[in-house]
Amino acid sequence: MPETSLAAVLRSRGLRMTAPRQLVLDAVRALGHATPEQVHVAVGRIAPGVNITTVYRTLELLEELGLVTHTHLSHGAPTYHAADDDQHVHLVCRGCGGIQELPPELLQPLASALRRQHGFLVDIGHVALFGRCGGCGSGEGDE
Repeated sequence: MPETSLAAVLRSRGLRMTAPRQLVLDAVRALGHATPEQVHVAVGRIAPGVNITTVYRTLELLEELGLVTHTHLSHGAPTYHAADDDQHVHLVCRGCGGIQELPPELLQPLASALRRQHGFLVDIGHVALFGRCGGCGSGEGDE
């Protein structure tokens, strides 16, 4: 999103454009999938004075504005990515920690069945499946 678009979204909500807000959004876009700590490190390379609290608050604001979204890809902090990225299913390897993105159509039959049978609407953009990638093999005891 161009800076002017972010500024327009902020102004429409009565908020002002700040350099940290733009830097956090730029970092999320550049990193693809990033924890707040990873965003903080990226922003710190450009603006060392931006603290982790500012990053957390900015990520929350950007999510409220619909510009970023988060997924829980581990037991730790949420992972953020740009909301205008295509929705996708996350495959998370417990061996190497790698993340693969798959098209949401892969889960559409399951999502349709859940809606039909239980009235449950799956937010596919937040789906993360854990296991082992082909490179790590199928370790025992990971289920």
